[in-house]
Amino acid sequence: MLPDLLLGKLAAVAVLSPALAFAALGAYLLLLRTPGERVVSGVVLSALSLSLAASLVVWGSSIMAPHAFLSVELGRWFEASGYSFDIVLLVDRLSTTMMVLVSLIALIAGRFSVAYLHREAGFARFFLLLALFSTGMLALVSAGSIDLLFAGWELVGATSVLLVAFFHERAAPARAALRVYITYRLCDVGLLVALVLMHEISGSSHFAEVFGGAAWPGPAAAISASAATALALCLFLAAMGKSALFPVGSWLPRAMEGPTPSSALFYGAISIHAGVYLMLRAAPLLERSPVASAAVAGVGALTAAYGTLVGRAQPDVKSALAYATMSQVGIMFVEIGLGYYRLALVHLFAHACLRCLQMLRAPSALRDAQEIRAAHAGEPLPHLGIAARVLPASLVRRVYWLSLERFHLEALQQRLIAAPLMRLGQAIDGFERRWVAALSGLAEREAGDADEAGARGERAGAGASAPSAKGARS
Repeated sequence: MLPDLLLGKLAAVAVLSPALAFAALGAYLLLLRTPGERVVSGVVLSALSLSLAASLVVWGSSIMAPHAFLSVELGRWFEASGYSFDIVLLVDRLSTTMMVLVSLIALIAGRFSVAYLHREAGFARFFLLLALFSTGMLALVSAGSIDLLFAGWELVGATSVLLVAFFHERAAPARAALRVYITYRLCDVGLLVALVLMHEISGSSHFAEVFGGAAWPGPAAAISASAATALALCLFLAAMGKSALFPVGSWLPRAMEGPTPSSALFYGAISIHAGVYLMLRAAPLLERSPVASAAVAGVGALTAAYGTLVGRAQPDVKSALAYATMSQVGIMFVEIGLGYYRLALVHLFAHACLRCLQMLRAPSALRDAQEIRAAHAGEPLPHLGIAARVLPASLVRRVYWLSLERFHLEALQQRLIAAPLMRLGQAIDGFERRWVAALSGLAEREAGDADEAGARGERAGAGASAPSAKGARS
């Protein structure tokens, strides 16, 4: 076990390395000109390598001391009206494991992107967003307070949207990014409410004070059951949006419009598991609230069933992988709801590594599948599953058709959620415009201008009719 001071410095290095790379490259791009691809990729990959090395050292130290729970204070960002935003990192088994995973997957995806995006117009933009995403995700998983976690959460969401719309010259990526953004905005309200509730209930935003100073997953939080339920459900709402749980996960296959490395990074390995991490961090709340645990397990089971059915009927490899990811994430939430937190963490790590590999080699995997199918041409098709042999054929066809149409979930969301919100927004906008016009006297001026314009039109019409009448008399 390394000294606490050294562990804190290494944890800070792991988080701040990508941030410094982003700041340096961003300043260079703003003040000078775009550097070469080798310089851009070298700076970002070097920062990610340093972050991975520091994360591995901190992780090894936490493994050797399984009961380690270290709160690292890096300073105070600002203070106002009795509130202070403290930058606090938390070093324990959960945070260090996630730090290793984030830095490792980001480094692999970045190295893959060097060749994949070679001579792409947005090469520097991609690596800038990669550095910013790594900063946000590392801050999220190592945060010792819900304030810092919220800041990292929003950075991850912003970079997700920007990378989905990476090929913004086409309309489809822009529409997909807008769908991701709206879903994130709606569900992130839960995290914002949880932040306020935590301050009101316990008077602190530090996990060490709210959840206790025990090693993860720790005992039940020392707050009332109703407060724990409210906090856990608010956090779960945010996790539902980020991890694409049922019924708000229809944006996930649309998010594959971004480059393949970003799909592997966000929706195959890291970002999609941010909700899982959030609920693992909130394990003391779930231990205190059986209602929240049941909700997490129930929604996770629905997500796993939905992702499995829909994923088996998808005609393209990226959508199939997206729904396969959704089904596995749903199983992780079931494990969390049942109290198997360590199993869920192992499942998360293994699934992230596997799915990242599958996403990165999706085009090659599709070609391999075509070659295997061609090699076995003429052989009888494999037998259908047990359900297809037991259930009636009409029911199987109906379920297959619904799975192919994704159970019309997007159409229902458009009709029941998006359209009413758009109408409400338009109504509020119209009311605000009329109210502002009435308060500022703009309505009277516009009415006066309209009357004056009408009078000028009448005079012009009279003047035009007079010559024609004179000509007629002559």
